[in-house]
Amino acid sequence: MVLGDLGTSIANALSKLNRESKIDDEVLTALLNDLTRALLASDVNMDLIQRLNRNIKNAVSLKDLPTNFDVRRVIEKAVIEEVTLLLDSGHTPKAPSRSKTNVIMFVGLQGSGKTTTCTKLAYYYRTRGWKVGLVCADTFRAGAFDQLRQNATKAKIPYFGKRDESDPVVIAAEGVRVFKQKKFEIIIVDTSGRHKQEEALFEEMEAISAAVKPNETIFVLDSTIGQAAEAQAEAFKERVDVGSVIVTKLDGHARGGGALSAVAKTGAPITFIGVGEHMNELEKFNTKRFVQRILGRGDIETLVERVKEHQLDDQKELM
Repeated sequence: MVLGDLGTSIANALSKLNRESKIDDEVLTALLNDLTRALLASDVNMDLIQRLNRNIKNAVSLKDLPTNFDVRRVIEKAVIEEVTLLLDSGHTPKAPSRSKTNVIMFVGLQGSGKTTTCTKLAYYYRTRGWKVGLVCADTFRAGAFDQLRQNATKAKIPYFGKRDESDPVVIAAEGVRVFKQKKFEIIIVDTSGRHKQEEALFEEMEAISAAVKPNETIFVLDSTIGQAAEAQAEAFKERVDVGSVIVTKLDGHARGGGALSAVAKTGAPITFIGVGEHMNELEKFNTKRFVQRILGRGDIETLVERVKEHQLDDQKELM
């Protein structure tokens, strides 16, 4: 389960309240210590944790609560609200429009799962009735075009790429032009990544962005880097207009909480999370629903969406 350990630790901390005969400052402090340990284990930044603890204390204020108040519920509500705020950027991401062609450019470091995520997002929109095309403008990584071609074929997504062209700007511009002529609604452009941030990578991104004029630029981030995600996201935002973030490899990794909270701190909204290797394992990210789920409170909306997806006739081909 995504961030299962973090959710279990927070839920266990809250459940201890029910075993206390009296809720006082000592009990509240013990709860906050449990929360601190759980969040640190998920690599959440200490400054963010301290802010969360202060906000919970201010929201609860035991000495000011009327005697007829259910103190346990007040504390529980404050904890859930603050954990939700911790993972929420406070910004609403752009959504593609049916009335025009939407060009989406993907950027990120090599190894983040960017090329696979391109196809996952294309599949997500195709199964919801959009006409989607993929453009491979990654000329740096050997095998990038073959990977995208295989994924796109499996997911039944039209794709564009040129083995004999070394200039990614040319490929990106031509691919977007071809799909626009064919009235595609969403065109996803995959770009090169590197093992680290390099000036050449940023210059290439800027050139491709200028050529295809994307309506949205998505930064793909590997959750395993934890709170270092903040510096990565900020570096890319300084060079291209990053509108949203997709966080990958959240299936069971311990540092996912650090990555999610760090990205939220940058103000870039997280739109999707990768929760597995299969093509349909890309989930739309809703902070409130996500927190309810990791706490074991249920998430009916996501469950309904999954049931609908399992009814797709091409489901088996994507496993």
